[in-house]
Amino acid sequence: MGEDVFPRLLYLGLLLLAVGGYFLAEGRRRLGRTAQQAAIWALIFVGVIAGYGLWSDIRSTLSPRQMIHEDEGRIEVGRGNDGHFHLTLEVEGTPVEFVVDTGASGIVLTLEDARRVGIDTDALDFKLRALTANGEVAIAPVRLAEVRLGPITDRNLRASVNGGELFKSLLGMDYLGRFARIEIAGDRLILTR
Repeated sequence: MGEDVFPRLLYLGLLLLAVGGYFLAEGRRRLGRTAQQAAIWALIFVGVIAGYGLWSDIRSTLSPRQMIHEDEGRIEVGRGNDGHFHLTLEVEGTPVEFVVDTGASGIVLTLEDARRVGIDTDALDFKLRALTANGEVAIAPVRLAEVRLGPITDRNLRASVNGGELFKSLLGMDYLGRFARIEIAGDRLILTR
């Protein structure tokens, strides 16, 4: 929580007190009707807050994040709330969400995703180094037997496992370069093979 939370809460509390005081003063004679209106406004207020808090979940449910056009060999994905494109691929049969990263060379798995797809991370040798925007990190080379994106299957792909903190697995240019066309049109990423 930031330092500005308490002043905001204090302001909202005083505003609520002022509005509530006005309703009580005006509605002394009609207390039942005033209570009913106050309850309605309170429910509207709670509904707006709940809607705002759930908007990202609602948005991702209403607008599909990843559309596959099998007949055209085309995958489309919308830009996420964080401004990045996210693709879900099946790695060794396990769904893994990736951030599309044109600044990354290859496929980079987080330690957690590597474990989920069946890689024994304790046996990995993090002998290689990669330069990232956050500095140098230790990585371990791995081979992925099967990677699927909708109807598209690739086998025996080189990848690496990041030994440090990585918020999400990365889909870099080695994989993206397998597509005949990569296009960003507005808020959509279109991959055509």
